[in-house]
Amino acid sequence: MSTTEARGAVEAVWRMESARIVGALARYTGDFPLAEDLAQEALAEALVSWSVNGVPAEPVGWLLTTGRRRAIDAFRRSAVRDERYAHLARGLDDSTPGADALFDPDAIDDDVLALMFISCHPVLSKEARIALTLRVVGGMGSDEIAKAFLVPVPTIQARITRAKKTLAAGRVPFAVPEPQEVAERLGSVLQVVYLIFTEGSFASGGEEWIRADLASEARRLARVLVRLAPEPEVFGLLALLELTAARFPARLDASGSPVLLEDQDRRLWDQSAIRRGRAALARAVGAGSGLAAYGLQASIAECHAVAHSVAETDWQRIVILYEALGRLTPSPIIELNRAVAVAMASGPADGLALVDAIESRDELAGSHLLPAIRGEMLTRLGRRDEARSALLQALELCGNAAERAALQRKLDGGARP
Repeated sequence: MSTTEARGAVEAVWRMESARIVGALARYTGDFPLAEDLAQEALAEALVSWSVNGVPAEPVGWLLTTGRRRAIDAFRRSAVRDERYAHLARGLDDSTPGADALFDPDAIDDDVLALMFISCHPVLSKEARIALTLRVVGGMGSDEIAKAFLVPVPTIQARITRAKKTLAAGRVPFAVPEPQEVAERLGSVLQVVYLIFTEGSFASGGEEWIRADLASEARRLARVLVRLAPEPEVFGLLALLELTAARFPARLDASGSPVLLEDQDRRLWDQSAIRRGRAALARAVGAGSGLAAYGLQASIAECHAVAHSVAETDWQRIVILYEALGRLTPSPIIELNRAVAVAMASGPADGLALVDAIESRDELAGSHLLPAIRGEMLTRLGRRDEARSALLQALELCGNAAERAALQRKLDGGARP
């Protein structure tokens, strides 16, 4: 196997199983920052070993066993300095049960949840909590996280490094917090799940437009969180993820190219997911405390889910919901989405005025979304030259191959992006 093929295999396993690998190693060592380092060392060893010997039959087990052996070595090296490690090291050898003991299927949910709540520990800043959890639980790279935060990659890398050092210095235990501690960390955990799902729904880079593995993991985590903390906003998040994911089967054509909402075959939408999403939203509404951010977004997704076409969608209601969302959590992305809704409800000229206002404030510099949407509105207004200029700018800024291809087709006079 070539080095390139081995790297692809390692990246695929890490993308799908990173949280469970780190969680299992953290449960084994009792040390979250060490577990993340051990996992990275195991990946580095896999790049060499797999290129020579091929991918093992059980790649996750191979990585866990390698990480476990590295842990034993680390414990023994630290034994003279740390009595806690010395105690562990005295009872460890290569005959100790390995990957099977580490990778207990019954403990998987608890392991991943424990990772999330440790990463969102109050000793960390809000930004550090989210960045670290996206890295360790979501398996996202620093470049992907930086795009989600709209900040430079070195900033994200520094946050993650500082967060790991802070957790190590505080010797934060590996465990799901007690019920009374859940509330103070829940907001950060929900935001992490949301960001993981967003990256899965609209991949910021790579070849695929939808990363189904990330989106599915986010939905799974949201269902686990509903059992752990059945709060209205948790149901609101679950509703949003289910209703959004329901459209996945129609968002790509047979060649894997993106399909706009107005061109989607709504018969392909997952009706089971829509029913689950609407049921979760009803639970959030039924609490009687008013909808928070995720509940409002779920209500917008529900407007799309129940409409038979773009023309029959209640765009006026969507505009109102975006206005409420913008007051609750101001964001240029929310304002950009509101502009799209206004364009659908009142015409592209009104929507374009809002887009131009966002651009004048330089709030989304570096994002391809604003020029792509601006180009679409200019096209609808018949301002072809300006539309082409905006779409060229979007093409230059876009980091996703599938979306870039769609933008190019738009420029060439083919399908819309």
